[in-house]
Amino acid sequence: MSTVSEVSPEDWALWRSYRAMGEQLSRELDRQLQRDAGLSQADYAILVSLFETTEQQLRTGELGELLAWEKSRVSHQVARMEARGLVERVECESDGRGTWVRLTTDGKRALLGAMREHAQAIRDFFLEQLEPDEKAVLLRASERVLGRLNPAACELSKATRRA
Repeated sequence: MSTVSEVSPEDWALWRSYRAMGEQLSRELDRQLQRDAGLSQADYAILVSLFETTEQQLRTGELGELLAWEKSRVSHQVARMEARGLVERVECESDGRGTWVRLTTDGKRALLGAMREHAQAIRDFFLEQLEPDEKAVLLRASERVLGRLNPAACELSKATRRA
């Protein structure tokens, strides 16, 4: 018989603390992006994902897979960003059913303008709170969990780090 009690109190405390930290950090970083750059975290996630590719474009399905978003969420978010000139949809010439989402010049400008303050917020609220050995452990653990949940996103994360 499996019960909740099979998870130790220490493990539950770890899980609750991790979840609370993630939610609070996400909220604070979202506030910072909105305040300093007029971007949401969803905007930023898409812009960074596109920026990090060689062609600065991804197919809609690939974008959804990398971000772990449902197709409808990607579609709605891209539509909002397209209306603001941050991205554009381009028909895939090799596959008439496929669509590319491409970073525009305005999207690249918005991303680059947001990066400095966003990076500083990440340093202030997260990175500077960790010791070097904690960072290494957290990186390995994150990649292991991400590799189980979304191998494609894990490989992109590793590739980006190597670049």
